[in-house]
Amino acid sequence: MNMFSRISDIVQANINAMLDKAENPEKVIRLIIQEMEETLVEIRSVAAKNLAEQKHTDRQIRQLTQEAASWENKATLAIEKDREDLARAALTEKHSVMAKISELEAVKAQLDGVIGTIQEDTAKLQGKLAEARAKQKSLLSRQQIGAVRLHAKQVVNSDAVTHAVNRFDHYESRVEALEAQVDAFDVVPSNHALTQEFASLETNDSIESELSALKQKNGKDSAPKTAKRKDKAAA
Repeated sequence: MNMFSRISDIVQANINAMLDKAENPEKVIRLIIQEMEETLVEIRSVAAKNLAEQKHTDRQIRQLTQEAASWENKATLAIEKDREDLARAALTEKHSVMAKISELEAVKAQLDGVIGTIQEDTAKLQGKLAEARAKQKSLLSRQQIGAVRLHAKQVVNSDAVTHAVNRFDHYESRVEALEAQVDAFDVVPSNHALTQEFASLETNDSIESELSALKQKNGKDSAPKTAKRKDKAAA
């Protein structure tokens, strides 16, 4: 009966309330499941014992019922043979057997009640066990997810990651500067060459103008030189 009292306590227990009060919910739920599993083992043992007794009682009732029928047949035969004394003795035996059958049927009824109670309690306990296992699975899943999220938060907020990201930004700026220098070679050279060409033209014009001015100033024009050379030839 202590076991049935314990089953009742387990069945009536509010698992959520027990976990809310527990300092270590994972440990508590594990102990609850262990207690339920051990209780189910004991229940099955008790159920098996009662079922065996029930079958034995049924077998005794069948045997005694056959015996009672046999005594009744003997009483009938005695009456047919005008042996009232034998008939009375046979009926007496029959009544004795029927009394035993009544006792066994009372025992069987009690066994039926116990087995019925065991079946009901087992069903309730199995339901609670399923609930506890679901809670255990949920707690384990939440614990794993929490650990992963905590690790992710620690990594994201770590100085090493921040430093690495800053260095990456720095390297990216350096790469962009290098790319800009490469692009500049495609733009600057063409403009520079064009400017040099125009500057060269302007320089040539300036030199020719200055040279011509010097020649005129010194009377060393190309035309007078030719005339003088002709005069000297004629003389």
